[in-house]
Amino acid sequence: MRNLRMVRDIQLGLKNLLLHKLRSLLTTLGVVFGVASVIAMLAVGEGANQEALEQIRQLGSNVIILRSEKPVDEGSAAQRASFMSVYGLQYDDEARIRETFREVRRTVPARIMRQEARFESRRMDMRIVGTTADWFALVDRPLAAGRTLEARDIHANAPVAVLAEPAARRLLAAEDAIGQHVRVGSHVFEVVGIIETAGGGDRRLDSDTDIYIPIDTFRERFGEVIVQRRTGAREVELVELHQIIAEVDSIASVEPVAAGIRTMLERFHPNEDYAIDVPLALLRQAEATQRTFNIVLGSIAGISLLVGGIGIMNIMLASVTERTREIGIRRAIGARRRQIVSQFLIETVVLSSLGGLLGILIGISIPRVITQVAGMPTIVTTPSLIMAAGISMSIGIIFGLYPASRAARLDPIIALRDN
Repeated sequence: MRNLRMVRDIQLGLKNLLLHKLRSLLTTLGVVFGVASVIAMLAVGEGANQEALEQIRQLGSNVIILRSEKPVDEGSAAQRASFMSVYGLQYDDEARIRETFREVRRTVPARIMRQEARFESRRMDMRIVGTTADWFALVDRPLAAGRTLEARDIHANAPVAVLAEPAARRLLAAEDAIGQHVRVGSHVFEVVGIIETAGGGDRRLDSDTDIYIPIDTFRERFGEVIVQRRTGAREVELVELHQIIAEVDSIASVEPVAAGIRTMLERFHPNEDYAIDVPLALLRQAEATQRTFNIVLGSIAGISLLVGGIGIMNIMLASVTERTREIGIRRAIGARRRQIVSQFLIETVVLSSLGGLLGILIGISIPRVITQVAGMPTIVTTPSLIMAAGISMSIGIIFGLYPASRAARLDPIIALRDN
């Protein structure tokens, strides 16, 4: 019996809404746009968040990255050009880190310079990276062809090279890359492998123009002093190591070890000619920032839903006024107050649910359009859809309670007098 009454109330509510189709549709638009904006904003925020976090994760959660940085020189440009700059990380720093911190599993040194590489008639400015075989174990990049550097290459000072895939594609063009010989300066290196790069904006470890060679081969061929020519000027630098990557045995030890390394370097580098990057700390910071960002986006979209809810309340109050005589007749023939409340609540829930459904469909479509048109990554998550649906239903109940209770409180005699 109760189920039949509920079905009858639903049918009556739908009938009343269909009597004013345009008004009902316009009333739902506030909820439609509110729900769509919630889903779309959260999708854009989640896409940006995942892209940023993935770039940080590619650096490794259990590694510490140390970089040489040239200290600020107060001298003039002419003075800087006439002297050799000596700064940065040293081989002794790598040895001290490895020997002092038992949590450090291994360290990977790297020397870096830019120089023109040539293959037949093609030329390309490339980043030459002298490192060890462990670099490819810590910096996990897919192998596109051939092999990476091996321990035997390091020990033998072999003139071999591994190219980044974008650089190999541009420099070697359609040639079979493996086994080709690339000239860097006056030295020739055999290409033994090609690796893919990280992509994205965060390029602390690799770039699209990298060519990797054994670190001892780097020192033997190019020496310790590096001459760089930039915008017509010549810079002479003596930097033993441009980068050290330290792998820590557990994530819990990363930040304490990073603090210890910083303290140790402060002792031996009074000019602070280094920088320390801790991807784990960057990851936590990015996650915290994203949580704040999601709250802001959700709040902005919530305002749209609030406006939609107010619109539903307004139209239902107007409906109560229009249907005063109908309410009086129903009360006079025995309808209870809760039935009147139920009838009006059903109408508001139907309006808000219909708006929520349309809003979800539009909200799912908007991120796809953004991705195709702007190339921005967007991710529509299941929790955002559930939240949007729940909010739209809640709006129907919350903003429908007052009009429904007002209708139920009408005095039947006064209602019947209404013309």
